[in-house]
Amino acid sequence: MVIAPTGSHFRRRRPSPGAPLRLGYVPLTDCAPLIVAHELGMFARRGLSVSLSRELGWASVRDKLVQGELDAAHAPCAMPFALRLGVGCVPTECVAPLVLNLHGNAVTLATHLRKEGITDGPTLVEWMRRQRRSRQLVFGVVSLHSSHAWLLRTWLQRCGLDPLQELRLVVVPPPQMSANLRAGHLDGFCAGEPWNSVAIGRGDGWCAAPSCEISPGHPEKVLAVLGEVAELRHNDVVALTAALLEACAYCACPKNQESLVTLLSRRDYAALPSGSLRPALSGTFPLGANRTAHWPDFLVFQRSDSNDPTTDKAGWVVQHLLDSTARAKVPPVQLGRVFRSDLFGLARERIGVAPALPLLHENTLLTV
Repeated sequence: MVIAPTGSHFRRRRPSPGAPLRLGYVPLTDCAPLIVAHELGMFARRGLSVSLSRELGWASVRDKLVQGELDAAHAPCAMPFALRLGVGCVPTECVAPLVLNLHGNAVTLATHLRKEGITDGPTLVEWMRRQRRSRQLVFGVVSLHSSHAWLLRTWLQRCGLDPLQELRLVVVPPPQMSANLRAGHLDGFCAGEPWNSVAIGRGDGWCAAPSCEISPGHPEKVLAVLGEVAELRHNDVVALTAALLEACAYCACPKNQESLVTLLSRRDYAALPSGSLRPALSGTFPLGANRTAHWPDFLVFQRSDSNDPTTDKAGWVVQHLLDSTARAKVPPVQLGRVFRSDLFGLARERIGVAPALPLLHENTLLTV
């Protein structure tokens, strides 16, 4: 991983008015709005020239934003705060004018645990109590400071386990989660789609809980925009936000599900397998072990005020995803300076979007 320079000689590439906007993304199911806006001409219709940049992971997105090699990106909801605070990088002004999606993550446990009789959280706790002296469980997360780590710790705590004392969390790149389950290096993980579906499809794991049930309504990915870009290219950023808001509406429409699968599976975009993309987009989620769940809120691209980067959403991010030292550096007055609901409002005015459908919470478990 390349860390951006932190010395006094660091020079960030300056934004260039009129140049194509460089928009980064990581190939996950929830990058869909960026692909849709580009492929269906939503950027072009708003007078924007946008260059999409597929990135290996969040460290790459962070570093390229810091260095000015990207103007904006599909990013975890805590990244704008982490950049402003200089967590692992040069402090960099960053704002979020749009929440791209809610939810989209899940906790997956290894198939070998199923063979031990573990079928849910309570049976995991019971097994852990019996095995306490023999070995410690190991769970994978994308980052120790991500929504995935918080969701996993929260789920484990509700099951009755102490994630700080009774198991070990390790950082593993999402594409390697399934192989590590199969090899026995991991007992479970929390990650975004499609990596849970990949592990389940390969027979390496089974889904124990989706993030829509662990923390209903939690923000997941945002449009992260460099502060300089938001200031110097204000009209372009509003247009960019409007185009992506329109794309979120497209992604939220059930009749567009198969076109999304087709787009995301293309090699020049996310190159993700069709069978692993469909569960999160449809809400009909194969859990493994001949079980299927219906989670209409598994991945929410647009519903109610889901896309609005409100101070309430910003407060949730600060409270749950930042450590105590970082939280102390973000007073309430700063929340609206990072999550820019004002820019979102301008974008929504341009397209007249005022979604009013509630979150469904009609989650059911089926046996097939």
